Amino acid sequence: MRDTGPAAAPGPSRAAAAATISTVVGAPLALLAVLLRWPALDVQWEHQPAHFWLVLAAAAATTALGYNVSVAARRRGDARLLLVSLAFMSGAGFLGLHALATPGVLVGPNTGFHLATPIGLALGSVFVALSTAEMGPEASRRLMARADWLLGGLLVLFLAWAAMSLAEAPPLHGPTGDETLQGWQVSFAVLGVAGYGVGSWGYLRLHQRRRQPFVLAVAAAFALLAATMVVVAFSANWRLSWWEWHVLMLVSFIVIAAAARRQWHEERFSALYLEQTLAGTTEASVLFADLQGFTTFSERATPAEVQTMLGTYFSRLVPLLRRHGGQVHQLIGDAIMVVFNTRGDQPDHAALAAQAALAMQAEASAIADAHPGWPRFRAGINSGEVAAGVLGGHGHRKHDIVGDTVNLAARLESEAPVGGVLIGQGTLERLPAGAVVEALPPLQVKGKERPVAAYVLEHLAE
Repeated sequence: MRDTGPAAAPGPSRAAAAATISTVVGAPLALLAVLLRWPALDVQWEHQPAHFWLVLAAAAATTALGYNVSVAARRRGDARLLLVSLAFMSGAGFLGLHALATPGVLVGPNTGFHLATPIGLALGSVFVALSTAEMGPEASRRLMARADWLLGGLLVLFLAWAAMSLAEAPPLHGPTGDETLQGWQVSFAVLGVAGYGVGSWGYLRLHQRRRQPFVLAVAAAFALLAATMVVVAFSANWRLSWWEWHVLMLVSFIVIAAAARRQWHEERFSALYLEQTLAGTTEASVLFADLQGFTTFSERATPAEVQTMLGTYFSRLVPLLRRHGGQVHQLIGDAIMVVFNTRGDQPDHAALAAQAALAMQAEASAIADAHPGWPRFRAGINSGEVAAGVLGGHGHRKHDIVGDTVNLAARLESEAPVGGVLIGQGTLERLPAGAVVEALPPLQVKGKERPVAAYVLEHLAE
């Protein structure tokens, strides 16, 4: 599959991208070289409140980034985004500990808390480097299945580091001194430079394939973090070189946050998706449902009454469908579209869709019984291969599923009995033994040259 990325305005050329990365890396390292060559220029400025708020701002920005990327990763089942979110979470947790070590603020000087920032950045660099790999669907699913464990592991690590720091357990038992890395600590700087260097190079290559400005911003930010780790290794506490790496760290996260903010809010991080998330095929079950007689009801009811009716239905049906494993893809007026197995982690997607549809109709009937005169739902399900990926271009994009399986599900819904569930042949073949259905005469539906098989689903096996 050719990796094109979502359609967008052409990004910078390869030469311009390389020049951007070179500038991002070269400028801070040049400043560091000047300060090391002429120590008199490396002036000292000790200002605890500035340090506290600077680090806290970086922690807040990193936390926000990590959370938003994590939400997108789970919604799309994309392992690359999961790794990027873990990188941000790593930095955020240790940055928070480092802020506490500011003299006069809560904990105060503490060796472990002083070292927390380079430790967190180094750990994050490992996730960044791993995220550049183009994983296949199965590897991505396996990693996503361990998302909670990975996040829990990070939390345990934060707590363990905090406990060791407070207890001044070896090797965190020495005097705080300054924050210059020494001995074994230098290895974290080396790891950080390597990890962020690999990450920046990987995302620069991704930018060359997809030509997305957001990818270039990510590559530049990781290059900046690689430079930050170099500055960390040579800076002296409270001097200009020491403040430099704090500022570089904050700027790198702001660059990514600002670039993300400029993306269309739907699929904001789509430029980073793995190939199969960006454009791939999968087997899925699609459930469509709408209200029979909605137009007639709307004609005789006030807009407020229509809104109340829809709000009552969807406030109860949407959570129910999600509890049954469905991804509520969209609501359009009185219609709802729900998809199962878009992430490839629901092998029993047809059964899940059938159970969800039956439960939905039971709940909808209870609502309608309590409100005489309200229209009732009809539902259709079809299962088979679908194309799932990002559609749209600059200014608007969304992750959608398309294909004949989707079209037929919509057609079956329009032929379904009121209060019932109509399924296609593809769904029936994937249901477990014991499902009770009533076969209808072959249906001639719009867009199909030949009649299609359809079955009214009564109930599933116990």
